Amino acid sequence: MALSMTHTSLTITFFGIISFIFGVIAENKKPDAGTPIPGKDVVICQYPSSPYVALGYLSVIFLILSTAVGYFSLSYPYKKKSIPYSALFSTKLMVIFFNIAWLTSGLALVLLLWPMIQEQAHLSKKVHHNLEYDCPTAKTGLIGGGAFVSLDACLIWLICLMLASNAREDYFDEVEESLKGEFSEVIDIDYDHGQHPAPRL
Repeated sequence: MALSMTHTSLTITFFGIISFIFGVIAENKKPDAGTPIPGKDVVICQYPSSPYVALGYLSVIFLILSTAVGYFSLSYPYKKKSIPYSALFSTKLMVIFFNIAWLTSGLALVLLLWPMIQEQAHLSKKVHHNLEYDCPTAKTGLIGGGAFVSLDACLIWLICLMLASNAREDYFDEVEESLKGEFSEVIDIDYDHGQHPAPRL
C-alpha cells in the first residue's frame, strides 16, 4: 500500500497527541518537593518515587518523531512523483509556516528537556552541605507548557503539509499543461509538413 498524505498527517497527529498526553501526565505526577533529612553537617534529600522523568522523556521522544515525520512528509515523493524544493517553497506562506514549525518544535523541546535535566540533577545529588537546603524539584509548569507547545508544533506541521499538498497540485498542473503545449506544437509541425509535399525532380 503506497504512502499517502493522509497516512503521514495521521502519523504526525498521533505522535503529537501522544507527546502532549505524556507531557500533561508528567506535569501532574511531578512531586512538589523532597523531604530534607538532617545529618551530621549535611542535609540528605529524600524524593518520592515518581514517573515524572520517564514520562517527560517519552513526551520528548514523541515530539521528535512528530517533527521528523512532519519534515520528511513535505518532500516525500507521493505516488512516485517528487517536487523540487524551489516549487515546494515557492510561496511566502509556506516559508513562514515552515520556519514557525521548526521554531515551535525547538521551543517545545527546550521546555520539555529543561525540567527533565533539572530533576535528574536534583535526584543525582541528594547530599547537601547547606543545612537550610529545602530539597526542591524542577520548576513547576515547564513540562506542561512544553506539552501544549508540542501540540501546537504538531498542528503547524499539519498546516505545512496542507500547503505542500497545494504546492504539489500547482506544480504538477503546470507540468501537465507544459507537456500538453509541447505535444500540440509537435502535432502542428507534423501537420504543416504534411501540407507541403516534397517538390518533384
